[in-house]
Amino acid sequence: MSRIIMGIESSCDETGAGLVRLHDEGTVELLADEVASSVEQHARFGGVVPEVASRAHLEAMVPTVNRAFEAAGLKLSDVDAIAVTAGPGLAGALLVGVSAAKAYSAALGVPLYGVNHLAGHIAVDTLQHGPLPTPCLALLVSGGHTQLLRVDDIATGITELGSTVDDAAGEAYDKVARILGLPYPGGPPIDKAAKQGNPDAIPFPRGMTGPRDAKFDFSFSGLKTAVARWVEGAERRGEEIPVNDVAASFQEAVADVLTAKAVRAAKEYEIGTLVISGGVAANSRLSELARERCDAAGIELRVPRPRLCTDNGAMIAALGAHVVAAGVKESSLDISANPALPVDVVSV
Repeated sequence: MSRIIMGIESSCDETGAGLVRLHDEGTVELLADEVASSVEQHARFGGVVPEVASRAHLEAMVPTVNRAFEAAGLKLSDVDAIAVTAGPGLAGALLVGVSAAKAYSAALGVPLYGVNHLAGHIAVDTLQHGPLPTPCLALLVSGGHTQLLRVDDIATGITELGSTVDDAAGEAYDKVARILGLPYPGGPPIDKAAKQGNPDAIPFPRGMTGPRDAKFDFSFSGLKTAVARWVEGAERRGEEIPVNDVAASFQEAVADVLTAKAVRAAKEYEIGTLVISGGVAANSRLSELARERCDAAGIELRVPRPRLCTDNGAMIAALGAHVVAAGVKESSLDISANPALPVDVVSV
């Protein structure tokens, strides 16, 4: 007998509600994915303001959940379990989602599962491409996270191989966009500008690629600073800033490092499948270069469609379904949000 899993996401500036059907054989079917974003409220600040995000979640939570049920043609009473992002993320934003999930769980009398936001970004790929091969390698690239992860079991077995030591890739995009006078969030406008630029115009540095650097860790702070210094130099000389070329050269440096390290890790650990997920996974150059390098190395590449890459409730519902299928113990109603929840803790 199939089961309906509801997912709630509120770790940052998107309020997400998703519904999936867990079939008896373990496959997961997407039924609804509704998102309310507060990104426009943060744009003038150049980044997410936690208090603004929390208030937006409070206002959007119930309407977003209701839209998900309308889209799926289901009723609240059809739900068999609820999954919610328990961390990592912004403390106040997480608490809104966890509180809502507790209320729905108690009112409906169904089990609650507090799950890891980062693992959700991996699990969402199963909604498009089916079950994950095990083991597989995941490259998680989002606004606040850049990590290489070995996935032996999406519900219970995730191991971090490498992580960013400073700015995540998404943060670097936002900061470089501000330097170039492009709008927030920086990913889409830089990607658009880069299509008109020359990626070889400026030899920006590739961080943490030296022989003494950790093989699978990342650093993008130096790259961001290099872009700033280059632009400052051009301005001092009275030169017009070639925005498209700077964007293309910056983006090439990011994609080069991410894909090179991911392919190297896959080879070293003899893993045949790479999943790229998170908001930056929607970047056109990243997916293009990853495809080239994976094809050359004989590695299967899986990238969810852009809608599934960004924060959403469907990814939490998908992870919840895998956790339920694995027979993981449900969470207590007294669970709290954990802004620093480590990626190897899939459920709490």
